[in-house]
Amino acid sequence: MIVQVAKRHYSPKEYLERETQADFRSEYRNGDIVPMAGGTTNHNEVVTNLCVLKPQLRAKGYRLFTENVRVWVERYRIYTYPDVMVIAGEPVYHGTGTTTVTNPSLIVEVASKSTKNYDQGDKFDYYRSLPSFKEYLLVEQYRWRVMQHLRTENGQWLLTDYEAEDAVVDLVTLGLKLPLGDIYAGVDFSLPEEENAPNPEGIV
Repeated sequence: MIVQVAKRHYSPKEYLERETQADFRSEYRNGDIVPMAGGTTNHNEVVTNLCVLKPQLRAKGYRLFTENVRVWVERYRIYTYPDVMVIAGEPVYHGTGTTTVTNPSLIVEVASKSTKNYDQGDKFDYYRSLPSFKEYLLVEQYRWRVMQHLRTENGQWLLTDYEAEDAVVDLVTLGLKLPLGDIYAGVDFSLPEEENAPNPEGIV
């Protein structure tokens, strides 16, 4: 006889309590806790390269945050950690403390083969429900490719695909331009694709 074990669902409070004690980051997806994949050197190169924008953004009244700051998406009951996000003005915090925000203007996700479909599918749907969200960059880490989604004035999303090494991404929301050569500085495309995703017991 096969005994079916009921799937455990967690409340947002339970998730946040677990997250403060965890050795790795996890997403919260409407009751499910999903461990996030471990980083790679290519992933880290892209994220740190994007931090070069910080002085320019500060001068324009924007704030840039990376990986360890969460976003709460109310409509879908999602807590997640964007690789890079930019906020216009001051962060709007969710709950107590300063670890979770709700008002990103631009989000960048550095995608691998295993995360690309989620990043450009469901995750993009989640982000689009945020009223403040205007621009999304999906940066592939093992080839020259950046996909830019820009919210137009009539609420539609315009896709621009950059694949040439000498291409320059026009960050319309921020009023800045970012060459692909700067995004991918130090990235080694010859490295094998590796991700060390934690697989903790009992978290589904």
